[in-house]
Amino acid sequence: MTILTDHTISLANLTFHYREAGDPTAPPLILLHALGSDARDWDEVALALAERYHVLAFDQRGHGDSARPGIYSFELMRDDLKAFVDPLSLDRFTLVGHSMGGTVAFLFAEQWPDRIERLVAEDTPPPHGNGDFPEPPDEAPEAVPFDWQLVKPIVRQLNSPEPSWWNDLPKIAAPTLIIGGGSSSHVPQEELVEAARLIPNCRLVTIDGAGHAVHQNRPSEYIDLLKDFLFGQV
Repeated sequence: MTILTDHTISLANLTFHYREAGDPTAPPLILLHALGSDARDWDEVALALAERYHVLAFDQRGHGDSARPGIYSFELMRDDLKAFVDPLSLDRFTLVGHSMGGTVAFLFAEQWPDRIERLVAEDTPPPHGNGDFPEPPDEAPEAVPFDWQLVKPIVRQLNSPEPSWWNDLPKIAAPTLIIGGGSSSHVPQEELVEAARLIPNCRLVTIDGAGHAVHQNRPSEYIDLLKDFLFGQV
């Protein structure tokens, strides 16, 4: 029976938590969660993919049981991922990201394209300047299970991203799957179409009515899509 186990690792004086499943000798696959979530959000997906992969679901900074350093950006999260995979000797791996985690995945794949075996982004393109998110309040309006300090810098980057995040999409070398949530998602689906056009080897699949959290709202279809995309290559 496949199980998930919890681990911590120290990276540049910060402690990070991750969940692990599958045979450690199998090809590695990393899961990156959305803003406000954590590694446990992926449990159903992780167990399904652990049939063929060594799965590691990573609590990004400010989330779950990982460090809350008070300094946040997409670039720092991208660099945290590199700091995570390097000591584990994960030279090449498959990367799956949802929402904020999808943006981190895009940035990593642009910066180090030779490290990515396959890339999956769930209902997100890289931010490219069309954001109109309101400035969040200094204090959380209610209790939240993550560091509220991360919201303001992330929203600012969503509204005013680096142009290279979008312009460098053609640098992504790995076969890529973008999964859209369709008309019920708040993410403009035409942006997913354009991102898929710019990535050299990319397929876009829309699960209409799934909304932004496709893997939560339509888990069976989502897992089937991943298996179709990934398992034939393992």
